Amino acid sequence: MAKYKNESVGSLADMTVFSFHPVKHITTGEGGLITTDNPEFARRMRCFRNHGITTDSQQREKQGSWFYEMTDLGYNYRITDIQCALGLSQLKKLPAFLERRKELAEIYDQAFADTDGIEPLAVREDALHAYHLYVVRIKGSMDRDMVFEKLREKGIGVNVHYIPVHLHPYYQERFSTYPELCPVAEEAYQDIISLPMFPGMTDEDAERCVATATEVFLKC
Repeated sequence: MAKYKNESVGSLADMTVFSFHPVKHITTGEGGLITTDNPEFARRMRCFRNHGITTDSQQREKQGSWFYEMTDLGYNYRITDIQCALGLSQLKKLPAFLERRKELAEIYDQAFADTDGIEPLAVREDALHAYHLYVVRIKGSMDRDMVFEKLREKGIGVNVHYIPVHLHPYYQERFSTYPELCPVAEEAYQDIISLPMFPGMTDEDAERCVATATEVFLKC
């Protein structure tokens, strides 16, 4: 969640952004959603997603009018009705998706609790983890990149989440960011790896991941 200053109303307003990418908890195939408690923000975002036009076709239909004005340079960012139907159907399944992710995380947690060289990320007792990802840190003398390569060779779809943003060319070229600017984030990035995590996984899938990962960790 991010707070933005709206100079036109002189107050702070919340804008919360959700991703509906295919790997997220619910998906519309692609795209996302923004919520806000500020009516002016909402009006401007609706205009921006609709070519910068002040009204959409449904509003003009209700008004019995054909007239509209383009007041800003906007884009065609409207989500389709088909995508919305998919998202709404998945929303009903969200509690079950969350519960299954938690169960899979518990399998991983128990398996790696006493495994040297691998450290699951800690979760605070007062936090409810959604387990979009299951991230571990590779400790000791093991090389994260070698672990990644060996697990991929054995058919385990691990990944790295994420490369710190200040290391990307866009930020380096425009904002003069540079390596060692954020040493804590960079140290973590060198160690982390994400294990498979999705609600369609079976217990056997998770146990195979654990067995394969443990084997690789012992050899690297």
